[in-house]
Amino acid sequence: MAEKVPQSVRTRVAELRTQLNRHNYLYHVLNAPEVSDAEYDRLFRELQHLEEEHPQLITPDSPTQRIGATPLEEFRTVRHRVPMLSLGNAFDEQEVRAFDERVKRQLNGYRRLQPALPEAAERIDYVCELKVDGLAVSLSYENGVLTSGSTRGDGFTGEDITQNLRTVRAIPLRMMEVAEESKSRRVEESEGSGSRKPSAESGESRISNPESPTRLLDSSAPRLLEVRGEVYLDRREFARINREREDSGEPLFANPRNAAAGSVRQLDPSITARRRLDIIVYGIGVAEGVTFERHSEVLDYLTRSGFRASPQRKLCHGIDEAIAYCQQWQAKHRDLTYGTDGVVIKVDSLALQDHLGQVSRSPRWAVAYKFPPEEQTTVVKDIFVSVGRTGALTPVAMMEPVVVSGSTVQMATLHNEDEVARKDVRIGDTVVIRKAGDVIPEVVSVVLSKRTGKERKFVMPTKCPVCGADAIREEGEAVRRCTGIACPAQINGRIEHFFSRGAVNAEGVGPKIIAQLTARGMVHDPADMYFLAKDDLLKLERMGDKLAENILDAIASTKRPPLARLIYGLGIRHVGEHVAEVLAERFGSLERLAAASEEELARTLEIGPVIAQAVAIFFRQGQTKRLLEKLRKAGVQPEVPAAAAAPAGGPFAGKTVVFTGALTIPRAEAEAMVKAHGGKAASSVSKSTDFVVTGESPGSKYSKARELGLKILTEEEFRRMIEQSR
Repeated sequence: MAEKVPQSVRTRVAELRTQLNRHNYLYHVLNAPEVSDAEYDRLFRELQHLEEEHPQLITPDSPTQRIGATPLEEFRTVRHRVPMLSLGNAFDEQEVRAFDERVKRQLNGYRRLQPALPEAAERIDYVCELKVDGLAVSLSYENGVLTSGSTRGDGFTGEDITQNLRTVRAIPLRMMEVAEESKSRRVEESEGSGSRKPSAESGESRISNPESPTRLLDSSAPRLLEVRGEVYLDRREFARINREREDSGEPLFANPRNAAAGSVRQLDPSITARRRLDIIVYGIGVAEGVTFERHSEVLDYLTRSGFRASPQRKLCHGIDEAIAYCQQWQAKHRDLTYGTDGVVIKVDSLALQDHLGQVSRSPRWAVAYKFPPEEQTTVVKDIFVSVGRTGALTPVAMMEPVVVSGSTVQMATLHNEDEVARKDVRIGDTVVIRKAGDVIPEVVSVVLSKRTGKERKFVMPTKCPVCGADAIREEGEAVRRCTGIACPAQINGRIEHFFSRGAVNAEGVGPKIIAQLTARGMVHDPADMYFLAKDDLLKLERMGDKLAENILDAIASTKRPPLARLIYGLGIRHVGEHVAEVLAERFGSLERLAAASEEELARTLEIGPVIAQAVAIFFRQGQTKRLLEKLRKAGVQPEVPAAAAAPAGGPFAGKTVVFTGALTIPRAEAEAMVKAHGGKAASSVSKSTDFVVTGESPGSKYSKARELGLKILTEEEFRRMIEQSR
């Protein structure tokens, strides 16, 4: 019998959800936070604690349920109730006026039948909204609660990305009714202030008025409402993500739209959550239980319901006002913090929209006026190589300064050596440049007519320009990487990784401490951390006796790490936690692993030629050998636990098991059950796989298992086999 929850707890949970939803709306939609981040986190943790103690109170629309879904193996398709149409384009004033004339011609007959229409025959009311550079999505709300979300796809069928869209803080999990007090807080972005999110005053928590200006919709919510919007990344977040991708050698996103699309299509929602997506809604598809006469009414209703419609939207009386709006924002759209590539002009009257209809896949009642891209020419003075945090070598063009999109540009990424060769960029060339997504300068093309013959070709180095270690380009990759573990260009990241939770795990040894130590020249690799003294740490900023002692104790506690964690902490290319476990089980010691040949590594189950080459190259470097010797002198001796004996006659003794789909228990727990019963949990399906266990919505592994004729188990059958062996 379920435990009865006290009424006081139920009341507090309801209060916390109301407060958190309100603060979430003020911060992510209105850009007007009322409490500090610390106060918001305190309220969130209190709700989380109460829900953990009383799980029967957890609801899908609780603020605690945005993140936590099990990663998918593939997305399911969704059929849109109403197609998500694409827009026709207009590239200048003449084409916008031609659109207006077409609308008027098509409405002539309709107006004669509807003399009571409010518009004058010679003038149409239009709503103008900035066209956000993102990814169109559809959000379905049933009785006010978010039930599903999908991509636009081909306009008729999209992909179900519900669990990813739930991580977007500006998307309400339950529609709200927003009072005038809250609406009046809107930041006036129509003057070019952008969508900057201000922080609450430092050190002061401003607790909200008990009479909250927002409440969750219940009986007044529409039975069904499909909200259409554009998910996007603002420029700062776009730049941050691309910096991380460049450091790790991943291809850069070309623009915010590609970045947003790549973010919402992650199979793991926790990755999407880290991308800090935002959304601006622009209309509805289906509405049951609520009616409207004008598109401007729709946007006002969505704003009152807790959504963020375009802050710069404007109702324009006639095409002249619409054109003036386009010209205004063409001149200043780069002042916004998010990317826009034009203005969407829509007929305001929904009755007129219905009469105008559509042609092919585009509505006759709307058009997108596109802003022209800004490009400039300059001269490449030199090309140098930058080494990122993960060792990726990136060629960068140093150029004559030129103003592009409102800022002076002197350097532009050339991405990788293949891009340099494809565009044939040479030192001394005159080139066309632009800002990808209005953020990152890039070379578009070379002006060949300006060549004099004195230009010099660029050659990518095979040694790291910072530390001199081998710079290896693996087969099938575009990026060349430094293999030096002590390379100064990547040392901070390597030390952070070595002492991270998944590796040797020194609690309290974070990025700020490490950055100070490396900046002062006190450490040059992870091993140096073990030789620090208390006096060394006391030289750092904001460091006291007790904190210094805690840090030294934390470092000392990592001298006996499990072998797999130490291997993972070394940061070998392609070696994650699972591969590190495989290598630890196969070789049993760091010395044997370091001495293994590439051929011996490749013969190990689950270690293919790419990983084998990366491991062999890593241990071949002189820097690696010096690091391992320093670790040994510091007293770091990894623990190698004895292999658990497989139960005689156990169901998985000597067997390889692969899991696919969403299980009712964590994947790591299921894999541990296999190991505890003498088996091996693998991550991919092959002929040597003995069992494939399927959860909900199994993916490509299930299909491959059927092709190979492997033994397939349901999760229930898997559990039954374990129970019967006890």
